[in-house]
Amino acid sequence: MQIGIPRETLAGETRVAATPETVKKYAAAKHTVIVECGAGAAAHYEDEAYAQAGATLGDAAQALGTELVLKVRAPNAEERARMQRGAVLAGMLDPYDQAGLAALAEAGLTAFALEAAPRITRAQSLDVLSSQANLAGYKAVLLAANQYGRLFPMMMTAAGTLKAARVVVLGAGVAGLQAIATAKRLGAMVEASDVRPAAKEQIESLGAKFIDVPFETDEEREIAQGVGGYARPMPAAWMARQAALVSQRCAQADIVISTALIPGRPAPVLIAEETVRAMKPGSVIVDLAVERGGNCPLSEKDRIVQKHGVSLIGYSNLPALVPTDASALYARNLLDFLKLITNADGALAIQQDDEIVKACMVCADGKVLRSA
Repeated sequence: MQIGIPRETLAGETRVAATPETVKKYAAAKHTVIVECGAGAAAHYEDEAYAQAGATLGDAAQALGTELVLKVRAPNAEERARMQRGAVLAGMLDPYDQAGLAALAEAGLTAFALEAAPRITRAQSLDVLSSQANLAGYKAVLLAANQYGRLFPMMMTAAGTLKAARVVVLGAGVAGLQAIATAKRLGAMVEASDVRPAAKEQIESLGAKFIDVPFETDEEREIAQGVGGYARPMPAAWMARQAALVSQRCAQADIVISTALIPGRPAPVLIAEETVRAMKPGSVIVDLAVERGGNCPLSEKDRIVQKHGVSLIGYSNLPALVPTDASALYARNLLDFLKLITNADGALAIQQDDEIVKACMVCADGKVLRSA
């Protein structure tokens, strides 16, 4: 089978869908891999390394014209026009973008959006959301540390003692937990909040304090359990209580890392403008939810802005800031996913009754298979 690895064209996207490591494994399985020249350059994977791993170097048309195309982001109109009707596409295609899925279906592609994989044990090795969010949580803390005008750890010097930074993390998913761990390693005092009761144990196991918003009804407690490992929208009364408590904690914090997202929905507003006004001058907010509108309405996508004396970092693609490792993890995710849609001989064999394949398959035969 021919596998194509084109260079990503989306502005700011530095990742690549295959590395020399995974190309070597594809070649060992008798696949022909065509890598567009320069596809891995932004992630520091050179063309020579791909060639040594067994790939054929080509241009964009050759990489996009294969039976199977692996990408990081969904192809644009020009890329879709270069792809064969009936070809298979796998990548992070945004399964909630109905217009984008319709365009893929119109191009005659069989497309798999790996973000839609179910949160089950068997799918852990191909969980692109977790692999990339882990890196985003780490990088968010480093960005905050760079922007913050003070140090993270407490330091006792001959000239006096410097207090440790106070960090609040909102949302204890994969990104949030990594942010907690990284901030603790840098010596900060960390508090964290999440709607799911199960997150308390994880937060405290990393040495952070859990910001507890008590449940007043059984309905609130049931909704807070989430679905498939993801949070669900909470009732307005609980959100109001959380907002008041979070606002109080943020006002006392030096750094706020906000990661709260609900798949397919606008990001919940957790940090109101009044909260930002109450924060200390020089404080920093890193809004990882900015791509879905942001947890703070003052955040601006892909910019660092100053509002009311607070720095708001709104970079929407943090994994692209660590492209070598992000690509390595993502390429392994794709490698494991392909095992589900190929047979022992390496030929395409899409098992539509497999729960992972079924969940990820967003279009086929000219039809969109997933509703909003």
